[in-house]
Amino acid sequence: QVQLVESGGDSVQSGGSLRLSCAIAGYMNEFYCLAWFRKAPGKEREGVALIGNDGRTSYTDTVKGRFTIARHNADATTVYLEMNSLKAEDTGMYYCATRHLGYCRVPLPVREFPSWGQGTQVTVSS
Repeated sequence: QVQLVESGGDSVQSGGSLRLSCAIAGYMNEFYCLAWFRKAPGKEREGVALIGNDGRTSYTDTVKGRFTIARHNADATTVYLEMNSLKAEDTGMYYCATRHLGYCRVPLPVREFPSWGQGTQVTVSS
């Protein structure tokens, strides 16, 4: 069983930056996909950034060029989401999630990820 704990959420002004972290504990096999999802008010949870065991990354169009997902090491003990040029529409609860399968491209639905953290709130004011 995998445990995930997010941190780093905050309230910032539009144009600001934040770095989210997700500490991952428990068994992770050699094939995995790490993801950041967000739940904006009134919208469904959506995947915004993914990174696979091979280090390849994938982003939803609305965050390309602004967000960067990275892992601490190949063992996937921590995954980060660097968020720059934040906009009001980036507001939401951000969750990290994992799956033990190698395919790792946006979009992947929520149901494909069995392990989730509790989330960290990001609020961007204009």
